[in-house]
Amino acid sequence: MSRARASITVHAEKETVAEIDALAAATDRSRDDIVNQALQQYLETNAWQVERIREGIAAADAGRVRPADDVFARISAKHGWSR
Repeated sequence: MSRARASITVHAEKETVAEIDALAAATDRSRDDIVNQALQQYLETNAWQVERIREGIAAADAGRVRPADDVFARISAKHGWSR
Protein backbone atom coordinates (compact mmCIF):
# COMPACT_ATOMS: atom_id res chain seq x y z
CA MET A 1 0.00 0.00 0.00
CA SER A 2 1.47 3.33 -1.02
CA ARG A 3 1.49 6.27 1.36
CA ALA A 4 0.06 9.64 0.46
CA ARG A 5 2.83 12.03 -0.47
CA ALA A 6 3.18 15.80 -0.38
CA SER A 7 5.81 18.05 -1.86
CA ILE A 8 7.98 20.39 0.17
CA THR A 9 10.66 22.83 -0.90
CA VAL A 10 13.93 23.00 0.99
CA HIS A 11 16.78 25.37 0.28
CA ALA A 12 20.12 23.73 1.05
CA GLU A 13 23.75 24.61 0.51
CA LYS A 14 25.01 23.51 -2.90
CA GLU A 15 27.59 21.29 -1.20
CA THR A 16 24.85 19.52 0.75
CA VAL A 17 22.86 18.87 -2.41
CA ALA A 18 26.01 17.55 -4.09
CA GLU A 19 26.58 15.17 -1.15
CA ILE A 20 22.96 13.97 -1.35
CA ASP A 21 23.31 13.38 -5.07
CA ALA A 22 26.62 11.53 -4.61
CA LEU A 23 25.10 9.27 -1.96
CA ALA A 24 22.06 8.66 -4.14
CA ALA A 25 24.28 7.69 -7.07
CA ALA A 26 26.53 5.48 -4.93
CA THR A 27 23.56 3.61 -3.49
CA ASP A 28 21.46 3.55 -6.68
CA ARG A 29 18.67 5.46 -4.97
CA SER A 30 16.86 8.67 -5.73
CA ARG A 31 17.49 12.03 -4.12
CA ASP A 32 13.95 11.74 -2.69
CA ASP A 33 14.81 8.42 -1.04
CA ILE A 34 17.93 9.86 0.59
CA VAL A 35 16.21 13.00 1.86
CA ASN A 36 13.13 11.11 3.08
CA GLN A 37 15.30 8.65 5.02
CA ALA A 38 17.29 11.50 6.55
CA LEU A 39 14.13 13.34 7.55
CA GLN A 40 12.60 10.21 9.07
CA GLN A 41 15.74 9.49 11.10
CA TYR A 42 15.86 13.12 12.28
CA LEU A 43 12.22 13.06 13.35
CA GLU A 44 12.59 9.73 15.17
CA THR A 45 15.69 10.92 17.01
CA ASN A 46 14.09 14.17 18.06
CA ALA A 47 10.86 12.46 19.14
CA TRP A 48 12.96 10.12 21.32
CA GLN A 49 14.81 13.08 22.84
CA VAL A 50 11.61 15.02 23.53
CA GLU A 51 10.10 11.97 25.26
CA ARG A 52 13.19 11.52 27.45
CA ILE A 53 13.08 15.22 28.35
CA ARG A 54 9.40 14.95 29.29
CA GLU A 55 10.17 11.91 31.43
CA GLY A 56 13.01 13.79 33.11
CA ILE A 57 10.81 16.79 33.86
CA ALA A 58 8.11 14.52 35.28
CA ALA A 59 10.71 12.77 37.47
CA ALA A 60 12.03 16.11 38.70
CA ASP A 61 8.51 17.35 39.41
CA ALA A 62 7.91 14.17 41.42
CA GLY A 63 11.12 14.72 43.38
CA ARG A 64 12.97 11.79 41.79
CA VAL A 65 16.30 13.56 41.34
CA ARG A 66 19.91 13.07 42.44
CA PRO A 67 22.37 15.78 43.35
CA ALA A 68 24.65 16.62 40.41
CA ASP A 69 27.77 15.93 42.49
CA ASP A 70 26.57 12.37 43.12
CA VAL A 71 25.92 11.82 39.42
CA PHE A 72 29.31 13.18 38.40
CA ALA A 73 31.07 11.12 41.07
CA ARG A 74 29.35 7.97 39.85
CA ILE A 75 30.26 8.64 36.23
CA SER A 76 33.86 9.43 37.20
CA ALA A 77 34.14 6.25 39.23
CA LYS A 78 32.68 4.16 36.43
CA HIS A 79 35.21 5.48 33.90
CA GLY A 80 38.17 5.79 36.26
CA TRP A 81 38.32 9.57 35.98
CA SER A 82 39.53 11.72 38.82
CA ARG A 83 37.75 14.89 39.72
